Amino acid sequence: MDHVNHTWIQTFVLVGFTISGTLGSLAFLGTLCIYLFTLAGNMFIIVLVKTDSGLSTPMYFFISVLSFLELWYVSTTVPTLLSNLLHGSLLISSALCFTQLYVFHSLGLTECYLLCTMAVDRYLAICRPLHYHGLMSRQVQQWLAGATWLAGFSAALVPAILTATLPYCLREVSHYFCDLAPLMHLSCVDTDWRIQVFTVMVGLINTCNAVIILGLYGGILKAVLKLPSAASRAKAFSTCSSHIIVVTLFYSSAWIVYVGPPVMHSEDRDKFIALVYAFLTPFLNPIIYTLRNREVKEAVRRVTQRIRGELKKP
Repeated sequence: MDHVNHTWIQTFVLVGFTISGTLGSLAFLGTLCIYLFTLAGNMFIIVLVKTDSGLSTPMYFFISVLSFLELWYVSTTVPTLLSNLLHGSLLISSALCFTQLYVFHSLGLTECYLLCTMAVDRYLAICRPLHYHGLMSRQVQQWLAGATWLAGFSAALVPAILTATLPYCLREVSHYFCDLAPLMHLSCVDTDWRIQVFTVMVGLINTCNAVIILGLYGGILKAVLKLPSAASRAKAFSTCSSHIIVVTLFYSSAWIVYVGPPVMHSEDRDKFIALVYAFLTPFLNPIIYTLRNREVKEAVRRVTQRIRGELKKP
């Protein structure tokens, strides 16, 4: 194929999943239902934390920030996934494609930093309880939350620029959204050094955050085991277990796709693994943080009683 200047490529075609007939319709409806539940679940957590004073703690502030992030994160890719399932392919402009790439990676990297920040919060709460509220003031919480977004959106400039400046000869993206590797496979030039730069960058961010989280939870485990009563230990483990589940799901799946050795990569496998961190994790987060959390259940009861009381007033 003759090389074509990349300015000629005005549109890409997303062909991630080609499921036809009844199975395609069921996949579309199932995905749509999960997407709507994800939006409702994360908005529920944000509203609950905002309206119930019993959840006005740093931990729930960061959980609400995570839910806000997940609303945008899942909405970056699921609309193109739904269109792909419905029509078999989706025509997308190059500008929109690169914008999707940038926003998706920005939110993903922001989540990496935010999950690490949440681990710091749990460490201070359990291992430094006397100094916790002084160290984690509302101003510090807001500063930390803002720093995670700034770091994520700054770091994502690297893959966005590396990808958007390539010359492209092909248009069919073998994915349901515009991601780095599927796009680079369409380039007219060798992209090995660009992929290596991105892999090293994401690998460092993921590894550093993961090491910090493991170190913090090592300290938490040590402190919890020293607690005098079984009830205190159970409560401490309960507040951390939800976060550990979320961290494991997100980091392990993202690491396989973006950092793992080449032998672990294939276009089909990466598409399905991407569903875990881009689609299923935002869906599961509200379930994990509510069904396993007694404080959230109590907050729901209080808010429900308050609403009933308001409705009964003449």
